[in-house]
Amino acid sequence: MNVSGGNRVTEFILLSFPCPREIQILLFGVFSLTYVLTLMGNGSIICAVRLDQHLHVPMYILLANFSFLEICYINTTVPNMLANFLSKTKSISFAACFLQFYFFFSTGATETFFLSLMAFDRYLAICQPLHYPTIMTGHFCIKLIFLCWVSGFLYFPVPICFMTQLPFCGPNIINHFLCDPGPLLALSCAPTPGIELSYAILNCLLIFVTFPFILGSYTLVFRAVLKIPSATGRKKAFSTCGSHLIVVSLFYGTLMVMYISPNSENTTGSQKIFTLFYSVVTPLVNPLIYSLRNKEMKTALRKFQMRIKTIHGR
Repeated sequence: MNVSGGNRVTEFILLSFPCPREIQILLFGVFSLTYVLTLMGNGSIICAVRLDQHLHVPMYILLANFSFLEICYINTTVPNMLANFLSKTKSISFAACFLQFYFFFSTGATETFFLSLMAFDRYLAICQPLHYPTIMTGHFCIKLIFLCWVSGFLYFPVPICFMTQLPFCGPNIINHFLCDPGPLLALSCAPTPGIELSYAILNCLLIFVTFPFILGSYTLVFRAVLKIPSATGRKKAFSTCGSHLIVVSLFYGTLMVMYISPNSENTTGSQKIFTLFYSVVTPLVNPLIYSLRNKEMKTALRKFQMRIKTIHGR
């Protein structure tokens, strides 16, 4: 245990996935591949939208920003997790632990706002098609994107700041691969009912405000889509909205299980699996969901691939 004067913990030990050294190396290889594929998939969407003039519309601008957010999101946890697989000490400093905590939860909160904004965009495009070009202008879209980022990063700092003031005098072992509120609060030497309650309220507000908004938006969208006379038009609308709903289901499904209460009764193993799913797996599969179900995005990605091959062929 590493403590300073006053028996205050100066670092934590992230156990990650305790297993033999050979398995640790295997996990390092698996998650390294996952990490690279996630960066490539989301990076390809960003580049495709940037390079294809036909995609310079709010829906794809939002998608490119969402992909950038996914890159930020996975970078809050995976690089440190990969380093821990090869580390003997598996330590993380007190400051680094809370910084990871802050950025992980801030990018997660920002993702809920982005998913809500993307649902709102589809609602306007399908339910208010005549007013859509005048409402969702490029300038207004950028303002909403900026608002999502700012709101996400201003959502958790106050309770996290209070949490850093708690006495941590040992033990300092976190049975997780990241600095999560449940295990951290369990290590405090003082009772934390106020902070636990504040996290529960913030998480509930975040989930139970944005999720019903998204579901309500898509309910109105599907009602409008069913009234479209063209079968091709209905198919295209269902395809785009279906992609969004799959991503929403993956993200919110695991989020609801984990963070309605920061000290929920989930076992340590299930906590790791759920956290791993929404923090590592969903950023990997989201580019596939969006690109495989969208004809315009597939075309833009093919153009981007051809451009890359042309550059390397010179």
